[in-house]
Amino acid sequence: MKDYLPESMRRCPPGYARGELERAMEEGTILTARAVRCDETHDLIVDLGCAEGRIPRLEAAEGVADGRTREIAILRCVGRPVCACVTEITPEGEIVLSRRKAQQLAMDHLLREAAPGDILPAVVTGCTAFGAFCDVGCGAAALLGTQQLCISRLRHAGEMLTPGQRIYAAIRTLDRVQRRVFLTQRELLGTWAENAARFCAGQTVTGVVRSLTDYGAFIELTPNLSGLAEDNGTLRVGDHVAVYIRAIVPETLKIKLSVLHRVEPQPREPLRYFQTEGHIRQWRYGNEHFAKCYTIF
Repeated sequence: MKDYLPESMRRCPPGYARGELERAMEEGTILTARAVRCDETHDLIVDLGCAEGRIPRLEAAEGVADGRTREIAILRCVGRPVCACVTEITPEGEIVLSRRKAQQLAMDHLLREAAPGDILPAVVTGCTAFGAFCDVGCGAAALLGTQQLCISRLRHAGEMLTPGQRIYAAIRTLDRVQRRVFLTQRELLGTWAENAARFCAGQTVTGVVRSLTDYGAFIELTPNLSGLAEDNGTLRVGDHVAVYIRAIVPETLKIKLSVLHRVEPQPREPLRYFQTEGHIRQWRYGNEHFAKCYTIF
């Protein structure tokens, strides 16, 4: 997949010679160039070094022609590297490119060569309540569902990720008919035991209230680890709090907490991945008695 890295992870060369562009058109090579502006018709203009190239609006992204991709997706390319294939060099010397074709080539490769459980780098391009859209190669999009982000209960992908963030994910499913890719991340963020090993009883740490129930508040210590504390009626989902760890019980996968006080929202720690390459065949979050989450790819 190295030839099909996400756009923002690809090296953007200082420029291309005219001969390189001609060869790229003949061979169907994917080029990377920086989009310098979007004109009034929403054509993208890219800097190719020897000249500027034009990506027509309908070629700026897959799905623009049928309305599946919004115009804002084109505007957001400005100032960033984009992948495109040269489709025409006119007699007047104008260089016409297609980003849509580059996306299709990357998706073709993924659907042909990849399999569920394969781990790949991705870049978040947008966050919604139902998940995060990710660039998995040359601008080709895949969906990382909110429930697949981590073990914690999130209301919105933006509670964990931000556009432009580089992440790792595993392929959850491939729909070769509809040409769709669905991702999962939680299996890469560690088991209960791997996350619990970072803590011990008697510590005071910070966490985020993720859900409130009749029997207490679930407080996230890491994206794949939560503990339970009594709720005195003042807590709200999303609160950042300081908590005292009363007990860690591996046999039942429980962490008992006491809330001390609210704190100012804390900066997000970089995600800690326990696997970033290769293939994952199966994953069990808990132990032989409490599997809790079990994935087979």
